[in-house]
Order: sequence, then structure tokens, then C-alpha cells
Amino acid sequence: MEEDVEAELDSGFCIDVDLELSLGGQVTGGSDEHSNREESDWFVNAAHTDSPLTSQEQKEESDAGAGWSQTSLEGETPADAGLTENGGTDAESAVEMDDQSKGVKEEEMEGSLDVRLCPVVESGGHVRISLEEVERYHRFARCCHWLCDDIMQLDSSPLRAADITPDLKKQFAFLSGGRGDTGSPIIVFPEFPAFGEITDGAFHNVLTYLTSVPSLSSTGVGFILVIDRRQDRWAAVKGTLLRIAGSFPGNLQLVLVLRPTTLLQRTLSDILFKFNKDEFKMKVPVIMLSSITELHAYIDHSQLTKELGGTQEYCHEKWISHRTAIEGFALMVKKTAQILQSFGTVLAETELPNDIQATSVLLSTHTNKKDKMKEDLLVALNQGSRLLESINEPVVRDPDHNMNQDELENLATVQRLLSQLDETERAFDEFWVRHQTKLQQCLQLRHFEHNYREVRALLDQVSEKLATFSEVGISPAHADHIFSELSTYEERVCEVLGRASSLACDGDDMIHNSHYAEDSVQPKCMELRAVSENVSSNLRTRKDHLLKAMELHHCLERASKWVDDGIYLLASQPVDKCQSHEGAELALKELEHHLDNAEQNQLSELSTIWREYETVLNQQFRDQVEKVFQKQVSMQEMFDKRRVSLKKLAAKQTRPVQPVAPRPEAFIKSPLSSPAHIAQQERKCSEADSGNSCEKGNGQLQNGDNNSRHASLSEEEENLAVLRRHVMNELLETERAYVEELLCVLQGYASEMDNAAMAHLIPAPLQNKKEVLFGNMLEIYHFHERTFLRELEQYTDCPELIGRCFLERMTDLQIYEKYCHNKPRSESLWRQCSDCAFFQECQKKLEHKLGLDSYLLKPVQRITKYQLLLKEMLKYSKSCEGADDLQDALTSILGILKAVNDSMHLIAITGYEGNMSELGKLLMQGSFSVWTEHKKGHAKVKDLARFKPMQRHLFLHEKTLLFCKRREENGEGYEKAPSYSFKQSLNMSAVGITENAKGDNKKFEIWCNSREEVYIVQAPTAEVKTTWVNEIRKVLTTQLEACRASQQKAPDQVFQFPPVSSGPVSLSPFKSGQKSFKRGEEKKAEPCSLDADFLFFTRSPLEKDLPRVPITRRSGRATPRRLASKVGPQT
Repeated sequence: MEEDVEAELDSGFCIDVDLELSLGGQVTGGSDEHSNREESDWFVNAAHTDSPLTSQEQKEESDAGAGWSQTSLEGETPADAGLTENGGTDAESAVEMDDQSKGVKEEEMEGSLDVRLCPVVESGGHVRISLEEVERYHRFARCCHWLCDDIMQLDSSPLRAADITPDLKKQFAFLSGGRGDTGSPIIVFPEFPAFGEITDGAFHNVLTYLTSVPSLSSTGVGFILVIDRRQDRWAAVKGTLLRIAGSFPGNLQLVLVLRPTTLLQRTLSDILFKFNKDEFKMKVPVIMLSSITELHAYIDHSQLTKELGGTQEYCHEKWISHRTAIEGFALMVKKTAQILQSFGTVLAETELPNDIQATSVLLSTHTNKKDKMKEDLLVALNQGSRLLESINEPVVRDPDHNMNQDELENLATVQRLLSQLDETERAFDEFWVRHQTKLQQCLQLRHFEHNYREVRALLDQVSEKLATFSEVGISPAHADHIFSELSTYEERVCEVLGRASSLACDGDDMIHNSHYAEDSVQPKCMELRAVSENVSSNLRTRKDHLLKAMELHHCLERASKWVDDGIYLLASQPVDKCQSHEGAELALKELEHHLDNAEQNQLSELSTIWREYETVLNQQFRDQVEKVFQKQVSMQEMFDKRRVSLKKLAAKQTRPVQPVAPRPEAFIKSPLSSPAHIAQQERKCSEADSGNSCEKGNGQLQNGDNNSRHASLSEEEENLAVLRRHVMNELLETERAYVEELLCVLQGYASEMDNAAMAHLIPAPLQNKKEVLFGNMLEIYHFHERTFLRELEQYTDCPELIGRCFLERMTDLQIYEKYCHNKPRSESLWRQCSDCAFFQECQKKLEHKLGLDSYLLKPVQRITKYQLLLKEMLKYSKSCEGADDLQDALTSILGILKAVNDSMHLIAITGYEGNMSELGKLLMQGSFSVWTEHKKGHAKVKDLARFKPMQRHLFLHEKTLLFCKRREENGEGYEKAPSYSFKQSLNMSAVGITENAKGDNKKFEIWCNSREEVYIVQAPTAEVKTTWVNEIRKVLTTQLEACRASQQKAPDQVFQFPPVSSGPVSLSPFKSGQKSFKRGEEKKAEPCSLDADFLFFTRSPLEKDLPRVPITRRSGRATPRRLASKVGPQT
């Protein structure tokens, strides 16, 4: 059973230092949160281990272990330090080392986990570490340690075959692989004539290496040396024995010498050996043998090579190759084991990061290192397998082949290394799986924490937003709007709640999968669910709250409409028709029919409303309910009175009744000439009727007393208020419908043009033309939806003041000019693409019966609708406080419409090369008949077309008057609109006018250059002519005042205007005939009289840049003398 334990941040946990491996560092969990527990947890604490070492000794030994790791990487191990420079390590030390590695190692490794668990009060963040993790790490570390121990035994000599290969290849000594009777390794010194030339260093290195190859158990018994000098002399024998005695690095058991076989040398050997025996200082027997047969008496022939009469097969080159490969493999395994050990320590000491990026990088880095380690392990395993195959090759080739002892040891060594390497790999894989799982869980936790913070912030955000939906609205539309916004926002809330639920489920999965941070994840999941439930509950409460408020609002709306309809019905019933029997019955039926709908429309008792809608009623809402209820009561009282009167009138009359109607003059003059006024008169009649006599009623209708008249006026005001509310309701309802239609077009058509899924349906002419097609409709929608509609709704209870709202927003309403200017381009583009699949698909989705062109016309229709509604409102508000504002608002709206209409004509002008923006504001435009005449000297030259007028369209600007020719275009819609060809222009600074021309009240003159050019203009009507003359007069007067102001600023200029006549101003210097002209000639020298027909202002040299402003003044009837006195000086 796996038991969870935790390691403290400050101490971590340690494996025994004898393993030269320690976790040492802290294994932390970053900022993981853990709930405080009442009970104590169990922790692995390195400070409470059973190791007898003090903390200082542990540190020193740990440092020693670290130093060993570094030395091992450089190819040297602590075992090397136990070898003396001259190879003086005795057999006892070797045996002891082997015993310790075999016997004590298990005890040490098991003891390393012998820790005492003690309760530690949690005082900070901890990472939960299972006992299984500790055991797996221990097993992995133990495998690495054993593998290194085995390699150190193989690597106990500082020499390797690769280091002394040239000396080994000389073969002056070799290990044949044979063994003596006691298992002693046999070293053979074959015939080597150049033995004396071998250097002491080479001789020492070869013997040192050969004595390090056999196992410690074999070398502890001692070596048997076989010296073959049969073909040599005694001097060679003596030299060999002396060198062996002086520098043999191992233990000796026996020395066998095959002495020279020649008679002389053999005799010398016997004699000289006896005399020089002490000189050799050999501690073991040295036996001189005369033949191979004698050798076989000491060593079995199966342990001897064929050169020594044995049967053992030996290949020196192969032996060197195997030794080099085995040592190379051991070195590779050693480095791999050390790297694995070091990497395992790094993994165990890794601190878990606190953020997603660092955790991801750490996981990726460790994974890459692990993959590299696995590659190195695979290379080592493959090399070991190939080496094993090479050693087994003779057996594979010949099953009867018997390996010598050295070959068997090599085979066992490689097999053991491969087995331990494989076990180390498995232990590392198990440890890595746990470490990788921990990192993956850490990354999962960091993602969870990050998402938790985001979702928690979103939940707080939606909670705050839901709190803003506490209003119940001030009208049904307002409540519907709030509910619509809440319904729209509900999608966002559901999205956030979905994320919270999904995140909580992810946390549950983490806990179910035994995540180490369960204590941190579980509270967060619980909190997410609790907050989500709270948000969901608030959403349901808000919706129910608004639905209840909407229900009451609609009840009030129905009741209010029913009451207003009833009052309107009373006000609209004609008095004269009610005087007849049939008319009275018909009016009575209308009242009864209206009362039949009372049950569905009228309000219930106030106590019932207070009880049912207590949760949504605020003070404002209560006042609204009481107001409607009071109106309902008043209407019912009025209905009761009217019913009584009509029932009396409907009764059978004994004599005919003469209907009496108000006098037409009074009706016309009265401001109350409306259905409401008729209702007042009828009400006076019904109140005066106290019996069956209609004549008496008629008399009282005409001669009602003051009290009756005062009551009638009060009721009349109420009737007008009802009519104003009707207009206001129509304004608000159409405004809301207009806003919804704009939104529908923008979402259903304009937004779909940016939809990638619909792009294939959009034809080429329509691509990137959204602003051309829709103009500034989005700007119009935002203005009405965000500003205008809301401000209009604030005047619901005082509709007579609605003019103020229009006046405040008159500047904003000018955005319609831009839309109207773009309308021709929009129409043209629509006609090109109206049949495309895109528009058909959009119309299908919206379920519209009309095409887009009908909705594109809505803004134009809306701006014209306002002036109609304002006219109606003004009609019923003439005696109210806001009447002046309504009149100003109506005038301003009409001005906007006129400006839009004028500008539409202006943009249709072609052929004008100047900049129209420099002409000033467009004041007037219209079509006229124009004649022209030119004066050269004293003669007048009339155009050939004088008697046939030219049709010209005039555009009056502040600075210039344009003459254009109207041209009708063929086509439909806006393409059928006319265009205007520019003909000529007159600068208003050089223009004069004559108000009347040729005695025609529809004609006036425009002239310039002292009447050298005269344009006789005939308007369609006298009213149009008067309007144009007045507007031109304003322009010229403004210019004259500007000139006066400029002259007053010039100190060196003296100029005096003649006094202005007190009579009415006129612009009519018309001619009075040739006779009058002659009389004027006679008085050329007379000064200008004060009542001159017109004044012509000429500039002095200092006023070259000032405009010339001709203006005419009215003086009653002009005389020839006066005209002459005016015309003469002008030239």
C-alpha cells in the first residue's frame, strides 16, 4: 500500500551519503496553496535519520561524494587512490575490498532508507511526496551505485590495454588464461630474444596490467610464472629472474623456469642457480625444469598453451582486442551511470516553478535531457551486446570449444554490466515516470490556477454587471429595453458559467487522478461552484424581477391607452349628431362598446396591485400606478355622465329638435376648433338638459353660465392633453420601430458583408462598397439608439415640451444631410446588384417581405416624418408652455429639409470649374424664366431671344448667384433626378436689384455694372418672387454693413452716407419712360435727395478691395427727376 508522506521545504529528504548521492536541495511546490489541517501530518525529515553522523560530518561526506563524482568524470575513481605507485597493494586489501563490496553494500543501501517518521506541524507550503517516489528514487540510486562499484573493480588499475598496446603486442609476457591447481593465474614469459632490451617502464607497466586483469579472488591466491628460456642462455634466465624479483607488482605462488636445453647452458644453469639463489631474493619457490614433461607435473597440460605442450588455444591479438573493448565498454557504462546518477539528483532536487511558461520550459528541458540519456544508454547496451557476441564467437562457431578462465571472467563481466545497466535503465524509467508525472501535474496545476484567476475575475465582473440591472424601467419600452439587454448579457453570463463549470470538472479530474495538490484544487472547485450558483441565482432573480415589472408596465400601458381612447372617444363625438335620436343611440353604443373592453384593459384595485407587485414597486412606480388609476376613475366618471345624458337624448321625443351648431366665425377664430371643442359644446348641451325639453337644452347650450363654461374649458384642456399623448405615443412607437429597423439592416446586411461565410455570394461590384451602400447609417443608428430615443422617452409625461429635445439635438440631426448626399450613389449600386444571391440570402434569413432598398429609404422618410409630428403636436399645444419651442423646432426641421433638398440640387451642377465651397452658404434655389439685355453707351441692345425667355435654375449663395440650365435625366429613382449645366455667375458684391419690372408682380430685375447687364427674372408666383427679393436684400444689406464697418476702421478715409429715409425700404429703381429720363437729364447737377430710389456706393482708391454694394430704397412713387438724379452720377 502506498503511503503519502511530505517533505519539508527547509530540509527536503536525503538518501544515505554512502551512496555519494543526496537530494540535498529543497523539493518545493512553488506557491501551491494548502488548507490548514488540525491534525499533524507525517514528514520525511533528514534531521531525524538514524545516521550516526553529525550534520557537519554529513556535509563533509556529501562534499566528498560530490568530489568523487567530479573525479569519476575525469576517469579516476576513489578506488584508484588505494593503489600505491609501485603496485604494492597486497592480496589482503583486495580481498577485503571485494568482501566489503559484496557483503556490506546491501546493509548500507538498506540502512539508507532507515528513517524515522515524526509528526511535524505544517508551517508553510509543502509538496506531497509519496513513499513510492522515495523508494523508486532509492532503487535508481542504488542501481547506479552498484554499477559504479563493479566498474571501479574492473577499473582498479590506472593502466588500460589501450594505454600500453604497443608493449602488450611485444608479447614478452601474457596471461594465457590457464590456472594452477589452486586457481592461481598463470603468466607466461615466452621465448623473447630481445627481452634484455625491454625497458624497465614497459616491463613494469605490462606486469602491472597483467596482474590487474584477473579477479581479486584469483589474484589473492598468487600468480604462477612460467619462464620459457629453453633456447636462451643462463644470462637471460638470470636477467629475467632479477627483473621479476625486483618489480613484480602482484603476489607470487610459484616460479617455473624452463632452463636452456643445450648441454653447456643447462650445466651452467644448474651450477650458477645454486650459487646465485640468494641473489634473486625470491620469497616463493623457483623451480628449474629441464623439459615440458616436468612442467606438466606442476601444471595440467590443459592449462598450458600449445607452445608449452598444452592444449589451450590462445591468440594474443584477440586477447588484446577483447581487453580493449571490455575496458572501453566499462568506461562508457561508468560515465553513463555517473551522468544518470547526476541527472537523477538534479531531477530530485528540482524546484517546481510558479508559472506556466517556466514549468513548460522545465518539462521540455528535462524531457530533452532524458531522451539524450536514453540514447546514451541504448548506445552502451548495443556496444555491450556486440562485445558479448564477440566473446561468445568461438562457442558459437564450435559448441565443443572450452573457454579458458579469463574468457569466462570477461564473459561474466560483460553480462553483469549489461544486466546492471538494464536494471539501472528500468529504475531510471520508473523514477522518470514519477518525475514527469509530477511536472505534468505541476503544469496542469499552473494552468488550473491561471484559468481559475481568469474565471474568478469574470464571475466577479458578471456579478457586478448583473447588479446594475436593478431598475424596473420608467415605461414599457424602457423595461423591454432593459430586459433585452439582460437577455443579451445572459449569453455572456452563460458562457462564463460554462467556463467555471468546465474548470471545476477539470479540478475534479485532477483530484480523481491523485494530483499532489489536491488540498489546493478542491477548495477552488468548491468556490467556483458556489460563486457560479450565486451568479446563476442572481440572473434568475433579475429576470423574474424584470418580467414582473414588464407585466405591470404593460398593464399600465393598456390601461392608459384604454383611458386615452375613452377620453378621445368622448371628445370626438359630434354635438349636432348627438341631438338626434339615432345619433344619441349610436354614441351610446360606442360608449358601451368601449366599456366592454374594460375587463381586459382596466387596472384592478390598488391593494391587489400593491400585493402582487410589491417586489418591483418603487416610489416612482407607485406614483405612476396611482396616476393611471386616478385617470381611469376620472374617465369612468365622465363615461357615466355621458351615458346618462345620451340615454336621455335617446329617449322618444315628443316634438322635433332643432340642432344647434356653433357659429362658423367663432369656430374658425377659436383656438379650440377641434374634436375636443366639439366635445366641449356637446358636454355643455348634455349638462344643460335637465328634462325632456330639447329646446330648453338648446337654450342652455347657447347661454351656459360661467361655471359651466369654466368646467368645459377644463375638460377641453384634458382632451387636448389626450391628443398630445396620442402624438407622443406615435412619436415614441415609430422611433423605437425605426431604431429596430436600422439595427436589423446593420446586422442582417451590413455585418454580413464582413462575414467570410457569405463572401462567395457578394458580387464584384459590391465588394468593399459597404460605406457606399449604407452611407452613415451606423452613425444615425448610434445617435438614435444611444441618445435621441432615450431623451424622447424622458418627455413621455410632458409631450408639449418635446420641442426642447429637438432643439437641443438639431445639430446632431444634420447627419441626415450626409446620408441624403450619398443616397444617389447607394441607389445606383443597389440597382447594379439588387438581384444578387447575397441580398436574397440576407432577406431570407431576416424573413423580410421587402427588399433592402425599402429599408435604405427609412432614414429619408424618418427625417421628413418629424416635421409632420411636430406640426400635429403644435396644433394641440398652442396655449401650452412649450409652444414656442415647438414652433422653433418645426422651423429648424424644415430648415434641415430645405438644406438637404438644396444641397441635393447643388451636387447635380456640372460644368462649374471653381470651388463651390468658396461661394458661401446656399440660401435659395429655384427655376425661373430669364430675359437679358445689355447696354453699350446710351444704346440698349436686346438679345435676340428677348421675347423668348430662357429657362434657368438659379442658386443664390452668400457671395455668388449661379445661373444653370436644368436638364432632365432618363432613368428611375435617383437617376431620374435632374442635373444642372452651369451657364454663368454673378458676384453679389457687384449686383443690384429692382423689385418690380414691367408692372408684373412676378418679375424683378438683377443688374450689375451700372445696369450694363440686366437680367429680368420671372418667378412662378408672386410669393416666390417676394421671398427671393427679400433674401437678396438681406445679402446686399449685410454686405453694405460690412463695408461700413471696414470704412470706420480706416482712419485716413473720409466717407459720409446720406441719411436714410424713414419710409419703407424698396428695391425697385424701375424706369418711368423716356420722358422721365429726359427730365432727369435736366437735373443732373442736383444732389441726391434723402428719399432717393436707390443709392449706389462707389469705392475710393483706398477701398479697392472692398465690395461694391448697390442698394435701392423705397420712396413712394418715383419721379423722372429723381430717377435722373440717381442714374446720372452713376456713370
